[in-house]
Amino acid sequence: MRRGYETLCAEYVSPRDDLDGEREEGDTLGFESEELCLWRSALETMRFLTGKRVTWAELYKWKNKPGNNDDWRMVSNWATALGRPTTYEEARDAFQKFYWDCDGRPGNVRREKMLVMPKQVEQWARRFELNLFTGRTRKEFTYTFERWAGTRHFRAVVTMDDVARKKPYPDGLLKILGGRDPGTALYVGDNVDDGLAAQAAGVRFMAILRARAYGYRERAVQFRELGAVALLPRATSLRAWLK
Repeated sequence: MRRGYETLCAEYVSPRDDLDGEREEGDTLGFESEELCLWRSALETMRFLTGKRVTWAELYKWKNKPGNNDDWRMVSNWATALGRPTTYEEARDAFQKFYWDCDGRPGNVRREKMLVMPKQVEQWARRFELNLFTGRTRKEFTYTFERWAGTRHFRAVVTMDDVARKKPYPDGLLKILGGRDPGTALYVGDNVDDGLAAQAAGVRFMAILRARAYGYRERAVQFRELGAVALLPRATSLRAWLK
């Protein structure tokens, strides 16, 4: 295996989309909309809880704070900071009303679209052991993956329901490794908590960060400080590293 990798782990990586119509184009390792729809739901939840028209720029700022890979935790922290004390449970329950179908209104989950073809995943699986470590629930994962042909190529899928401690703790990566040498693994993600989890597990980390992404320089420095071996402008750039 080239570059010493035997195990490839990925977190959902997505483009950004503005609720007000200003869209930033991007691409993903697995999906467009798992992260996109969750983040859209976070914005709508924030507007519902606080009555303030929060922006995508503000969301990126909060999303890049350690511990906020969990969208419910981020909403709880953010809403509380804006003067609306919100528990984790309150944030979770409000969030669900926007992400899932509720009272006859289609949820944001229905916007999800797969971008990477199963054939590409199959090609990677012939050369690498593929795994997913995500901060999403098992229900959210299953909704998106159960009908996708590429799912069968992943050896293990670890969700937030499968570990005692969520990211930035490394529990999910350690579960995937199962005692194997972390130096043979590579974790690909787009959030500071992904980098922190990889660092704690002793796993090499690559960050997806588009050149035109909001706060690019600050985020690039942050990823480098976490030991990212590369900053990839798009997920498809990973192919060059896996040759």
